[in-house]
Amino acid sequence: MIPLLGVAHGSRDPRSAATVGRLLSGVRSLRPSLLVRGAFLDLSSPRVFDVLGELYADGHREVVVVPLLLGRAYHARVDLPGLLDEAQGALPHLSTTVTDVLGPDPKLEDALLARLGEVGVEPGDPELGVVLAATGSSHARANARVIDIAERWAHTRGWAGVRAAFASTATPDVAAAAAALRARGARRIAVASYFLAPGLLPDRVRAQAGPNAVVAEPLGTAVAGVVLDRYDEVTAMAQRTA
Repeated sequence: MIPLLGVAHGSRDPRSAATVGRLLSGVRSLRPSLLVRGAFLDLSSPRVFDVLGELYADGHREVVVVPLLLGRAYHARVDLPGLLDEAQGALPHLSTTVTDVLGPDPKLEDALLARLGEVGVEPGDPELGVVLAATGSSHARANARVIDIAERWAHTRGWAGVRAAFASTATPDVAAAAAALRARGARRIAVASYFLAPGLLPDRVRAQAGPNAVVAEPLGTAVAGVVLDRYDEVTAMAQRTA
């Protein structure tokens, strides 16, 4: 099998790298025969170039790279391709195939709803307002995909309302989204955390939500199946075209 390299953004918060490690352990448990490695774009180690070098030294000339990113923003469109171009220039005959990012995906939505269920949030509560909190991007299409999920939930989940919010770059923030939901009649607020792992931005979301809101945990290991889906999509395509 071609090795799978899961690439996350990285964080100065050690909880982030630890969560990514647990996620990749979950991927290995789902597919024990597959070589699964992890790397980071920035701030955490090991870095992408270093892990590709190790795989190359072990004799691998093909690697499937799965961006452990929830949206197709700057890191997926610019940072990761640049690093892979650098690696391929330095490692002769290395071939890397990059999958799509993890989201949007129905399985991610299911995982978000399951995380809400873990903190006692169920559909059909007309007094509950839900904030879908994500990182935020200067790339409008990445933000629009989060807004699409929130609008779909608003029409299907039976809550008082659902609003998308962003921890950086885009607006509204969580506090503003929660205020808008209260203005529409929500008496309680819950926050769905559209983040892969804990860190600075999820902590900011929790602080903005306030002490009376319930905040679900980031997705973490719940997306292991989606990681394998992305891997399988590109390997199946390669087999069809071989």
